[in-house]
Amino acid sequence: MKRWSIALVALAVGALATTTAQAQLVEQPVRIVFPFGAGGTGDALARLLAEKMRAGLNRPVIVENRSGAAGRLGVQAVKAAPADGMTLLLTPIAPVAVYQHVYKSLGYDPIADLDPVAQISTFDFGIAVGNHVPAKSVKELVEWVKANPKEANFASPGAGTLPHFLGVLLSQRAGLDLKHISYRGSAPALTDLIGGQIPIIVTTVSDLTEMHKGGRVRVLAVSGDKRSQFLPDVPTFAETGYDLKASGWYGMFAPAKTPADMIATLNKVMVDAVKSPEVMERLLAIGLQPTGTTAAEMAAIQKQDSAFWAPAVKASGFTAEE
Repeated sequence: MKRWSIALVALAVGALATTTAQAQLVEQPVRIVFPFGAGGTGDALARLLAEKMRAGLNRPVIVENRSGAAGRLGVQAVKAAPADGMTLLLTPIAPVAVYQHVYKSLGYDPIADLDPVAQISTFDFGIAVGNHVPAKSVKELVEWVKANPKEANFASPGAGTLPHFLGVLLSQRAGLDLKHISYRGSAPALTDLIGGQIPIIVTTVSDLTEMHKGGRVRVLAVSGDKRSQFLPDVPTFAETGYDLKASGWYGMFAPAKTPADMIATLNKVMVDAVKSPEVMERLLAIGLQPTGTTAAEMAAIQKQDSAFWAPAVKASGFTAEE
């Protein structure tokens, strides 16, 4: 009887340990690393996804803001994490498709060190003028700049941003010599545009929409392959005669060598979340167009956009401080 009692106790202890381990495994949170500070569109997107993914994965999902070095520290942290699907990176396009052309040393290879999971959303850019500029179209703007070379300046939210590089591409393709004026964000640039201190701005459509609708600035073209649903009255660059298509995006990535079945599971959960009516509505409200691609499609987009932006970075002459 004594031996039977000891055996039963051992079985009970073993079962309890197994149950505890399984519970701990279920409770282990998935981390979504967002490589910039809290607040802003990207952070809001990360928290919205985490909220929806909890149910799909049946485990906690938390957002970790790992800011620093223009987003590079967060990417490095995900690169160094175990490839078990428990640490993910939600990032805008630049750290994984543009920075390799800007920085001499990143501390990571955006292609080799990360496995794409899904593209989450996209956003377009626009070119706008202040009301003191008479141009009502891109063609008229080009003519106005050529007739007023001293006014050939355009603002962007910052040096090394995609609006900066997009302005460079437009300058090349329109045969202009536009000088870039860097601001600390769109808000001060728009203030100067409205005040007549700067004639042109290139920035995100979301930053321009309300100003355009209110008649304070005039958006002349948007950068997507079709008209923006936020500004349906504004033509694309292609419609204005310039072969210029460019969109920013947010994508989810995992450390390299994450198992394919884990990538597939994560992709399904994310795509289901992005395509739910509630999430789509909330993304549109913050100026993002929901997508939800396959992992393979995200990988192709990442490589294509890296190749697209490389010449613009080179033409800009911009080099980032380490």
